[in-house]
Amino acid sequence: MSKIAIVTDSNSGISQKEAKERGVYVLPMPFFINDELFYEDISLTVPEFYERLKEGANISTSQPTPDSVTSLWNDLLQEYDEIVHIPMSSGLSSSCASALILAEDYGGKVSVVNNQRISVTQRQSVLDAIELAKRGKSAAQIRQILEEDKFNSSIYIMLDTLYYLKKGGRITPAAAALGTLLRLKPVLQIQGEKLDAFAKARTTGQGKTIMMNAIHSDIENRFGGITDQGGVWLEIAHTQNEEAAKALKEELQALYPTTDIHIDPLSLSVACHIGPGSLAIACCKQLRYDEA
Repeated sequence: MSKIAIVTDSNSGISQKEAKERGVYVLPMPFFINDELFYEDISLTVPEFYERLKEGANISTSQPTPDSVTSLWNDLLQEYDEIVHIPMSSGLSSSCASALILAEDYGGKVSVVNNQRISVTQRQSVLDAIELAKRGKSAAQIRQILEEDKFNSSIYIMLDTLYYLKKGGRITPAAAALGTLLRLKPVLQIQGEKLDAFAKARTTGQGKTIMMNAIHSDIENRFGGITDQGGVWLEIAHTQNEEAAKALKEELQALYPTTDIHIDPLSLSVACHIGPGSLAIACCKQLRYDEA
């Protein structure tokens, strides 16, 4: 049985500390803050990031350099036979496409997973990869299983402010001004490749209801419901909004008492575009490891 290394990036929400505990490897995503380079969870902590965001600093995201990716792969292949590399969704970053090109020089030893996930759903892909490797699957088999499963997840995100979407040029100033005047709480969705508009709420409570109803519909109509054997993973994510995330977990737990619900901060790559105060609900259909 091959010895397989699991690699992801910090968009998964997996910290360097958790990575060591789980025996996986996390490439830190680079950021430029006022033209100064930082690395998530290495030279840039979450509190520092939000403080700079609050100050109005110019923050832009980047992707890991080819050298940082291949250097890690080369080091790992001294110890491991194969690598499964799980980057953020190719629809949200070019880092996946870059990794796929780089892997062509590794003679099949590096399998890059293009399974269109980010944040807590990307994290679940990493956990699935760990379990599949334990069950003797090869890197190529793990890649195939995860890619076949790529559309079995959803994320719904309620924003607290339109300021950062406007600042990043993702909505017009006029639309942002109107939304702010009407105190709208836009709800976005990530299913597969893209981040799209989903609904508009007038209050936080209404936004939570919209997200909870959308997740319930996905669970029942797309993912086969919840049974005594499980069926789905439920996750909550947020940007500097932990108390609201905990309160939302209590509401969801009352609806799904047999389902474990994981809470994570949204990755900084997402946070810099939507700002603090956001709240998200995510769901993944559980992989049946014994059938994969």
